[in-house]
Amino acid sequence: MFALKDFQNSTRQWLEENCPQSMRTPMVQEEIVWGGKSPTFANPESKLWLDRMADKGWTCPSWPTEYGGGGLLKEEIIILNQELARINARPAITSFGISMLGPVLLEYGSHEHKMEHIPKIVRGEIRWCQGYSEPGSGSDLASLGTKADLQGDNYLINGSKVWTSYADKADWIFCLVRTDTDVPKHSGISFILFDMSSEGISTKPIQLISGSSPFCETFFDDVKVPAGNLVGRLNEGWTIAKRLLQHERTMISSFGLASGQSDRGGTTSTVASIEGAAMHYRGDTDKLSDSVLRDKIAQFKIDSDAFAFTSRRSVEESKQGQGPNATSSMLKNYGCELNKRRYELLLEAVGSQALGWEGDGFSTDELQVTRDWLRSKANSIEGGTSEVQLNVIAKRVLGLPDILSLAKK
Repeated sequence: MFALKDFQNSTRQWLEENCPQSMRTPMVQEEIVWGGKSPTFANPESKLWLDRMADKGWTCPSWPTEYGGGGLLKEEIIILNQELARINARPAITSFGISMLGPVLLEYGSHEHKMEHIPKIVRGEIRWCQGYSEPGSGSDLASLGTKADLQGDNYLINGSKVWTSYADKADWIFCLVRTDTDVPKHSGISFILFDMSSEGISTKPIQLISGSSPFCETFFDDVKVPAGNLVGRLNEGWTIAKRLLQHERTMISSFGLASGQSDRGGTTSTVASIEGAAMHYRGDTDKLSDSVLRDKIAQFKIDSDAFAFTSRRSVEESKQGQGPNATSSMLKNYGCELNKRRYELLLEAVGSQALGWEGDGFSTDELQVTRDWLRSKANSIEGGTSEVQLNVIAKRVLGLPDILSLAKK
């Protein structure tokens, strides 16, 4: 007990001395830190905050100190998160390496893989993208066709991926490839890592209805990858793929939290508070006069708080070694629907000022909330569609029979 109190006091003192004031304000879109080999920082204090947190290993506080992580106990991580929240500290970095790849490398990667990649992820020195979905292989991911043929000491990779988030900006990719075509589809898949600057790789951004282009088409034409970059055993990549998807779904579920703001979930702005937007745009500084909207907002806040407590409980369970499981599908499904509800309510609160796309008469925040509303529609697709999550819940949580298996009989 005394040791935890000492940790809390020292953590609070360190944060007060090392977290810049501008890093204690709500995150804005242009200041999100992605890291990488050639990072850019719209706010110079963002780099200072990242470097200081990385030096402590607190960008990845639960990861082993051997690889640059914080090595904290679960009780210490709770205290760290509480102290970060107390000063409204921004995340030091947003990273697919932290939220998705890192955990599976720690579980399935060799010591050499961990030593090569984990410290760079902790320090924000490498930016990753995910090579999973393909044209015609989205929800049925195991039907993927990108091939990796072993030729000497290298794999030769040919094929394409789609909806590859920030492939045009990433340094490396973690990718699912088919390494055996003579076995059932789930059994011939391997998990491999390679440099996005390799010869034969090209990317093409996909413009969304929101006007942004976070996703790409990615093409591989005789890309040579060292055989040592294979993670886990040959043809057993599906096991790793499923584990990584659980981590991804847990990450995406955070969009449902009021604080879960990112480029994939929405951005923080002056109209991010639903009740604040309703009061401002209805000219009422004392109360929300529309009882129907007021009821919707109240119900949303109740649901959001309940979801936050459930998510926290899930995190606590994972710190006890239970790891991500079918619960990630439950949280992902509910969190994404909650985030879509948030933007529907924001549009209702902002009213006609949310109808603009460009031109005079609309503020930057008003135009942004409209684009974020459009972007939120993708939440129920990325990381596995809502239908896929409901199937997982039905089979693994409720124990219901597999409809497709019954149909084949």
